[in-house]
Amino acid sequence: MTSNSPPELSLLAQWDTPTICNALELIVPDRRGHGFTVEQAVCLDPALKPIVGYARTARCATRTPPQESAQELADRRLAYYEYVADAPHPTVAVVQDFETDPGAGAFWGEVQTNIHKGLGCLGAVTSSAMRDLDDCAPGFQILARKVVPSHIYNRVIDFGIQVEVLGMVVNHNDIIHADRHGAVVIPGDAVEQLAAAVDLMIRKEAVQLDAARDPSFNIEMLRAALAKSAQVK
Repeated sequence: MTSNSPPELSLLAQWDTPTICNALELIVPDRRGHGFTVEQAVCLDPALKPIVGYARTARCATRTPPQESAQELADRRLAYYEYVADAPHPTVAVVQDFETDPGAGAFWGEVQTNIHKGLGCLGAVTSSAMRDLDDCAPGFQILARKVVPSHIYNRVIDFGIQVEVLGMVVNHNDIIHADRHGAVVIPGDAVEQLAAAVDLMIRKEAVQLDAARDPSFNIEMLRAALAKSAQVK
């Protein structure tokens, strides 16, 4: 799959997700308390760089046996894959486990990661579980609720709808930034402002960090650093 995302989208992968969250506080202050994961997640590969892409949303079930026929399940699975493959790219799968005890079975493993990666997906954020840790597609990132050994009755229920995963509400085509810390939804109109906001935040923090790392650091130096930091524009 070739990427047709705006150039600034791929540039956002140079910063970790906490940095993006901090920058969003400057750009859209009303987003300070929501729009990101707030529950603990297990990261498939903490060494991977952040992923940034357009959300492909779905709900899955794993513990409850399906009531549909095998053909109905197969048709829905293929329709879901067609949805994942649709432009724009790259994408990030955001999958909500619909069960009352989410994560009993694994939606993600060797097969799903390789299929999704082949369809232009960079990774997944899910309230379901994962497995096959050594055999998942190389470079494919997952933030999952837990790790379990079985997929049980794993299947897609519906897709292209609003979901809530690990405390983060996501809609189709939302821009998702994720790494080993968690994930955040980036408002589309904030993308072009993020680079400048990150630069400002880093310069403000640098004043405080330089002071704190000075061997002679004391409360008076801290007071001066805080005042100087507040004046950085």
